[in-house]
This record gives sequence, structure tokens and C-alpha cells, in this order.
Amino acid sequence: MLWLKAFHIIMVVSWFAGLFYLPRLFVNHAMAREPAEIARLKLMEGKLYRFVTPIAWLAIASGTGLWLSYGFEGLWLYSKIALVAGLYAYHYYCGILVKRFADDKNVRNHVFYRFFNEIPVLILTAVVILVTVKPF
Repeated sequence: MLWLKAFHIIMVVSWFAGLFYLPRLFVNHAMAREPAEIARLKLMEGKLYRFVTPIAWLAIASGTGLWLSYGFEGLWLYSKIALVAGLYAYHYYCGILVKRFADDKNVRNHVFYRFFNEIPVLILTAVVILVTVKPF
């Protein structure tokens, strides 16, 4: 089970790395004016989203495997699962935004994306506290 736990941690860290970077690309894209820069950001956003999506599924699958193997219980776990579901919803919405940017249909400014970028930080903070402290 330690190998599965190590794999899970690696996948979670990789997933969050992608979710930290993708909205930063949105910030830059919302401010971009040069056609070459816009084209480069579209390419980067699409590639990053396609790369990080299987990592998200591997993080969820390995976490589910840990849950089934160890048989964890408690309100902390269900709270964590709810946060992971919210994180995946955020991930999915990032995919919608990638498509909007690719189609030149973005309607939000860079300030929105600066705040949007902080959501995974809040989720990560809450999940780490739930998993390590198990407050309830």
C-alpha cells in the first residue's frame, strides 16, 4: 500500500501543479493583445489541460484505492471527498475556459482569473488539514 500512497501523492501534486498554472495562463491570455502571444497561450492552455486531465483521474483512482484498502471512515473523509469533487468541478470548468479562449469567446478580464486562480490553493489547504489533523 505504500507504493499506492506514494503514487497518489505524486499524482495529487502533479494535478495541483497543473491547476495552479492553467489559470495563470488565463490571466496572461486575458491581458494579451498580440496575435502571436494569443496563439502561443491557446496552444499552451490546450496542451496543459489535455496533459493534466489523465493525472486528475489517476489521482482520484489511486485515492479511491487507498480508501478501499485502508477502509478509512469519518466526517473528515467525506469532507475531503466533497472537496475533491469540487476540485474536479473546477478542473472541468477550466476545460470550458480553455475552449472559450480557443474560440476567442472569453468575456472575463484578468482580475477575475487572478481570483479564480486562488480556488485550488484554498481547496489544497483544506484537504491537507483534513488528512493530517482529521479534525472530526
